Parts: sequence; C-alpha cells; structure tokens
Amino acid sequence: MSVKPIISAAEAAKFVQDGMTFTTSGFVACEMPESLSKALEKSFLETGHPRDLTLFYAAAQGNRDGSGADHFAHEGMLKRVIGGHYNMVPELGKLIFANKLEAYNLPQGTLSELCRDIAAHKVGTITHVGMNTFCDPRLQGGKLNDITKEDIVELVNIGGQERLLYKAFPIQVGFIRGTFADEHGNVTLERECCTNEATSLAAAVHNSGGKVIVQVEKVVESGNLDPRLVKIPGIYVDAICVAESEEDQAQCQGTPGFDPSMNGDIRIPLGAIPAPKLSAKKIMGRRAAMELEADKVVNLGIGAPEFVSAVANEEGIGDYMTLTVEAGPIGGVPQGGNKFGGSINVEAILDQPYQFDFYDGGGVDLAFLGLAECDKHGNINVSKFGPRLAGCGGFINITQNAKKVFFIGTFTAGGLKEHCEDGKLIIDQEGRQKKLIDTVEQITFSGEYANKTGQPVMYITERAVFKLEKDGVHLIEIAPGIDLQTQVLDLMDFAPIIPEGGPKLMDERIFHDEPMGLK
Repeated sequence: MSVKPIISAAEAAKFVQDGMTFTTSGFVACEMPESLSKALEKSFLETGHPRDLTLFYAAAQGNRDGSGADHFAHEGMLKRVIGGHYNMVPELGKLIFANKLEAYNLPQGTLSELCRDIAAHKVGTITHVGMNTFCDPRLQGGKLNDITKEDIVELVNIGGQERLLYKAFPIQVGFIRGTFADEHGNVTLERECCTNEATSLAAAVHNSGGKVIVQVEKVVESGNLDPRLVKIPGIYVDAICVAESEEDQAQCQGTPGFDPSMNGDIRIPLGAIPAPKLSAKKIMGRRAAMELEADKVVNLGIGAPEFVSAVANEEGIGDYMTLTVEAGPIGGVPQGGNKFGGSINVEAILDQPYQFDFYDGGGVDLAFLGLAECDKHGNINVSKFGPRLAGCGGFINITQNAKKVFFIGTFTAGGLKEHCEDGKLIIDQEGRQKKLIDTVEQITFSGEYANKTGQPVMYITERAVFKLEKDGVHLIEIAPGIDLQTQVLDLMDFAPIIPEGGPKLMDERIFHDEPMGLK
C-alpha cells in the first residue's frame, strides 16, 4: 500500500472546488474535524471560493459557538444543505430562513444509513421511517424554505406497501475525524466517544470517485495500529491532516481534555455521579422512571429525558435497563450537553448506521424523547418553531419504531417557575407559551401513524400525564396541588378526553426531595 500524503488543513481545503458536494463527520460537539472545517471557511472568506457547495451531514454538528457546520454559514458558500439536525448551528439556520440556500431536514438515522447505500451505488435508502411526518413528500418532503423545490424523497410502492425512497447522490469530498493514522492511511477512532458513520462516509466518498481527508491527533509508523481498531482502512483515504491544535481535536468541542470513561478505557464508580436537585425536569424524570421495566433496551433524548437515567441511578435501578445513544454507544450512562453522543462506562460502541438498523427494526423497548409541542391528534413537533430551526435528528427513527414511546417536557415554556412543598407542586410563575396546542407547526411524530401501528404513547409533563388512544389524547394524571381547570385545561388549545371521575393524582413521592424508593 502506498504511503499517504500528510497535508495541512489549508492544502486539504483546496480539494473542495466550486459546486461540489462535500461532507463532514461529527455528532453534536463530538468527532468534528475542526481544523479542516476552519480552513475551508478561511479559504472562502479570503478568496470567495469554494462557493455554491452542497453540504451533507447526518447528525447535529456544532456547539452553538461557530463550530461544526456553522463554519460554512456564509452567504454564497453553500448552495444547498442536507442535514439531520440544525439546532447546534444557529447561523446556518438564519441563512435557511432567509432563503439564502436550499435546505432539507431528513431523519438522522436514515441519512447515516444512506451513506452505506451511496457507497454501494444503490438508488437510495428505502424505508418506512418518516412516513406521515414532515419528511413525507405528501407533506413537505423535508424541505425547509420556499426556494427548495427538488424532491429528494419519493413515495414508492414495493410489494403492495408504501415506503419512502431517500435518493442517493455522489459526494466529491469528505472531511472526517479520526484519532491515529499510520503512514498508509489506516485510521483508528479509539479516543473518540462515538464512531458515528465514519466508515460508511469514507466508503461513500471514495466510491463516488471523491477525495477522503482524515483529520487525526497523530500519525504513527505503519505496524503500530491494532488492525481491530482500524475503522477507516487506508484504501479509502487520500490524505491525512494532523489537527492544528488540541482544541481542534478535543474529544468534545468546548470541553478540554480527554475523558477515558467515555471511550471504554476505564470505568468510574457511578456513585461519583451526583444526584440532581429536585426540579421540573427531575419531576418528569421521576414519573418517567416509574415506567421502566427490567431488562429493557432504552433510548434517551437530550434535555429533560436525560433525567430518567439520573433518577434511575439515584434510585438504584440503573441496571434495570440498557441505555443506548443513537451515535452508537450501548450501555453505561449517556451524557448531555456538548458531550451528547457519548456515554460513561460504555459497554459497546457501534457505528451509527448499525445502531439505527437496530432502532428502525424495533430494537428499542422504551424511548424517552422531548416534548416541545403536542396537538389534539397526539402529533409532536420538536423540529421547527417559527424562525427557530431545530431539526429532527434521530427523533423520527426512534419514536416511530420503539415498542413504547414517552414524550417528556414542561407543560408551558418561557419563564415557568415552580417549586414543591409538602408533596405538592406549586406554580410560582406560569410559562408564556402553551405547548399543548390545536395543530403543531411541523409533524415530527405522527399520532396517526402510532395509532395505525398500535404503538403505546404517553406524554409526561411536570403537572399532568396524557396518553394517546384511538379516539384522541386522554388526560390520565394530575400533580398534587395543581388545579385541573385553571392550571391545565385553560392552558391547552384542545380539550383532552378525561376519564369519568377525573384524572388520578400523580404519585406524591415524586414531589418530595428525597429518594422515592423505586427499587
């Protein structure tokens, strides 16, 4: 095998020419090739080139600090973006809303699987994922603004069953992050907290006739790498770039240093993880934790759902379940914030497309995801709110296919203040925005599809619990201390179905600042 050139980030940027389709790796603030992305941004700002690019990425990429895909948020640099999540790249979102570039938001898991299908020169990825959501071409087809016209998702009928075809396309350049590379371009990801779709992405670019450049921490002599750890073989790689700074190669952007408990090098005692203080999120996490069952596979979304795992550990039932993260980790304790994508004391780290194969096929028993907006049909929107673009991420793959799904979020938003007293919930200041509304702006989860497949669905807030049935959304529980009319029904835009005799009270233990004794 030939020795691969070791080039600077500036030299790597020259591989990207006007009008090309390029891709970068990353999951939120993890595994991002920052030196390469910075160099491409610098080239455009100094020369006006490359321009009119198409950017493709599967997961969220950024830390809301200008990193990740926000390096490319300059008018004229991008012609089109196809991404799985946008919440971490607010500047890119502004260009999308201003109709400065064409933009699509498609399910993260499906995009990661699409990498393999591009590599295999298939027509695209055919799946049920996204049906009846905004990704369905009968709705918006994943289009995010007025200038986005082309249909890149198609409704097809195969064997008498409706499915969605996410069309494949060639990728000319790939900027991918690794840990170590040898002289022949073999790359390991051993110090990364997740491997994402790095292997599939490199194969997709190479088989498209494109160029693969991998940013690494260090280049070592051939023969030093354990072949079992090589995730990107040298036959896929065209050049290696050594990160220009420790910051550019941070395990998680914005967090200095390396945490060996997140890549499996060491295990730490879970007792070292402090229990969260009583709050609205912990209240919801407690109520959700009451739905946990022994020996189940669980997925937790970012935000409020993270408290399910924190509560489970505090209650001594963390071993009741195996927690998974869509980036690939299985087991351990999923992390949040800019470490989302990794887990402490992880048991296995799969490539993201394989994780989503498992998810899409119903491998997750219990899924706990965020609740941003819910409507009278049980539809959930977590992806688009007026001028704010969050994106669906892996939400659609997970929620459509989990055996049971639980949506967790506060009852209102914007300034909500609460406290607990004598086992009761007290509202000190109501939130300004209603979250249970007549019609959601965008369907990220379809209540109609859930009812069609017979999927159990529950909506958990800090003051009320709802359940989806064939005839609509039922109010089944209310918090002690909460007035049903003024603090629940009057703050909803639709009337839930209430059982005769009214909803039952939520377990009082949830509202005391001491362990609940769930074990």
